[in-house]
Amino acid sequence: MNQPTPTPAPVSLPFETAHVPPAERLDAAARDERMRSPGFGRVLTEHMVTIRWTEGTGWHDARVSPYRGLEIDPATVGVHYGQIVFEGLKAYSLADGEVGIFRPDAAARRLQRSAARLAMPEMPTELFTDALVELVRADRDWVPSEVGKSLYLRPVLMATEADLDLRPAREYLFLLIAFVTDNFFPGELRPRTVWICEDYVRAAPGGTGEAKTPGNYAASLLAQEQARDRGCDQVVWLDAVERRWVEEMGGMNLFFAVGPEDSPRLLTPPLGGTILPGMTRDSLITIARDLGYPTSEEPVSVAEWRGWAGDGSLREVFACGTAAVVTPVGTVRSASGDWAVNGGRPGPIATRLRTALLDIQHGLVPDRHGWVLPVG
Repeated sequence: MNQPTPTPAPVSLPFETAHVPPAERLDAAARDERMRSPGFGRVLTEHMVTIRWTEGTGWHDARVSPYRGLEIDPATVGVHYGQIVFEGLKAYSLADGEVGIFRPDAAARRLQRSAARLAMPEMPTELFTDALVELVRADRDWVPSEVGKSLYLRPVLMATEADLDLRPAREYLFLLIAFVTDNFFPGELRPRTVWICEDYVRAAPGGTGEAKTPGNYAASLLAQEQARDRGCDQVVWLDAVERRWVEEMGGMNLFFAVGPEDSPRLLTPPLGGTILPGMTRDSLITIARDLGYPTSEEPVSVAEWRGWAGDGSLREVFACGTAAVVTPVGTVRSASGDWAVNGGRPGPIATRLRTALLDIQHGLVPDRHGWVLPVG
């Protein structure tokens, strides 16, 4: 496969900044009203960041500007051939009054891996982090002060060359926008009902399952509608080969708490190229071990899930992700029957892990792992 021609690129760039004029910015009262019940992805902030990449030049033209629409050529490669990847991470208000971005280096590395899989240029970690910091500073007033709310940062890298020859593009746009959010699921720790999908798969070995690319999400929508038609909140994906092994829930990673009530162990399906390597998943593995829960990455089959629920050894099941944080699973539905998890109630492990994660993200406890980048 042809790759974009490597171009030496600086790890950092000067940003040209043009803020929204003070007279045109929302006043505090209007902004607070919009932030009161933001939902997910609806309350966008007032600025954006753009950086361009061109073959032979590399990364250049870094800008902070007022939020605006994009004008693209009808023959843009990203539109026709799907050379687009994106990320998701959050900025939080900290206990000391500052703002912190959670694990920007991990998001940068995942964006680099996604870009490499789609034959796109990889953005240097420092440049990626600089872009995040610039946008958070520009829209500092949009970072919610309440624990559990956050400013969601959405970086996107897309091919912008207008040339329909089937090859990697030679021009790309990095775009960064932000929106205020409380939780992907309303009701936070209310246990969800899920549908085991056996008709469709999210990803196959050798495909793009571990890349954060829009095509994976578009391919999931039909199965998600199938789940909703059956009264479920989310779909659970199985492996593409045997349709036996549990992989993900929607766009989230899954954890299973199994064993005696006083000493359960946590299991999460292993990464193998078809599962998105979630940053929240990785964080919870570390936090769970810090809290004394034996935690391992092991395959979990649907039969095991049902069996553990039947014999009483299954304590909890919960999903996790940047948007959803931690979300319990209470009921499972499938073509071969239904079963409950923990009597359909939220469990203490999911609750404890969610609290521990939010405490780190909001600076309420020491950041032992260096996950939070303070923004001055």
